Amino acid sequence: MSKPQELHLFAYGSLVWRPDFAFLEAFPGLLRGWHRSFCLYSTHYRGTPARPGLVLALDRGGSCRGLVYRVAGEAAAETLAALRARELVNDVYRERVVSLATAKGPVRAITYIIDRSHPQYAGKLPFAAQAARIAGAEGLAGRNRDYLAATAAALRRLGLDDPALDRLDAAVSAIPAPPLGDHMVQGEPDD
Repeated sequence: MSKPQELHLFAYGSLVWRPDFAFLEAFPGLLRGWHRSFCLYSTHYRGTPARPGLVLALDRGGSCRGLVYRVAGEAAAETLAALRARELVNDVYRERVVSLATAKGPVRAITYIIDRSHPQYAGKLPFAAQAARIAGAEGLAGRNRDYLAATAAALRRLGLDDPALDRLDAAVSAIPAPPLGDHMVQGEPDD
């Protein structure tokens, strides 16, 4: 019987700072043809239907520096099943195998890209609209602003700086945060 094949995963958002799975190693990778973007309305983890937040997805064009995780073959099936349960909550992401440039040479990895035809696809919102939405949204996983701050900090710590993300983080930090639990207020959407 052959040994199970190792799994490579490409992380560009919360998986960078909260992978929730065991891995053998993590190293930088560059994905061409896709960029990290706050283009996904979050009505579950970082927002609500009444006050959607924004989370990251890979959208067409440009490039994205992120983290490649190498998972042991014995853990590959279980890891992929858990990742699919986490990332494919509402079919807004599409699972893709992509080619990455790394210091170790080319690597093929699984990642998640946005389905532009999905109703939660926000497109390219103006900077001020992104900042306002992220500053005021909260969902089951916490404040949207904390998701942004954690992602920007993790990328900086790993030397994968993203100046656009840092600029957005600074703008959101300058906006006063609503009280915790404010997302639970019932009423009409404020958007």
